[in-house]
Amino acid sequence: MPESEVRHEEVSAAVQDYAKAIYTLEARDGAASTTALADRLEVRPGSVSGMLHKLVALGLAEHEPYRGVRLTERGRAVALEVIRHHRLLELFLVESLGMGWEEVHAEAERLEHVLSEELEELIAAKLGDPSLDPHGDPIPSRELAIAADESRMLYSLEPGESATFTRVSDAEPEMLRFLAERGIAPGAHVELIERQPFDGPVYVRVGDEVHVLGANLARAMRVETGEAA
Repeated sequence: MPESEVRHEEVSAAVQDYAKAIYTLEARDGAASTTALADRLEVRPGSVSGMLHKLVALGLAEHEPYRGVRLTERGRAVALEVIRHHRLLELFLVESLGMGWEEVHAEAERLEHVLSEELEELIAAKLGDPSLDPHGDPIPSRELAIAADESRMLYSLEPGESATFTRVSDAEPEMLRFLAERGIAPGAHVELIERQPFDGPVYVRVGDEVHVLGANLARAMRVETGEAA
């Protein structure tokens, strides 16, 4: 089977989780270190080392000492397939079952590994072949293509600068609940009014309201300025 046709059910759930984590860290840092993987997956570094040997043996990753881990084309296909399942499931749970966007990440984590290709297609068709999940993250296409990320952290804006809030990490339910209670969702126009020094909070205007956001939340929120949009 060509590498681009590899599907998620051919590998274990643990391998899928590692491929997804490597993909995320590689996109952020250029490669995934053992320490970063251990932190992200909440496992011991020794466990990471053992699994990396398995991924390399399966042809899913390349591990270069002191330079980190990178996915092969085959590994990238496995990661994107699982990400497609995860994000379709999140949107389905919100749109069709009425769950809150802060609730769906954990459910999708459990279901992403067992979703069949047939049910994936039914869900995608039911939702109208969507391109974004409830948190604004791009959903890989059937061909496992994914839109380039041109966003930046809300925290990086300068006072007086405006942008469109495009997405936010789904891994912190408390952050999502905080935003939902204030009516702040992807698509909102935000203006950074003030950023306090020493890793302090930021003050942002959304509509007619001014909100105080902690530094961690402002870093988790991604925005696009007029030039990037």
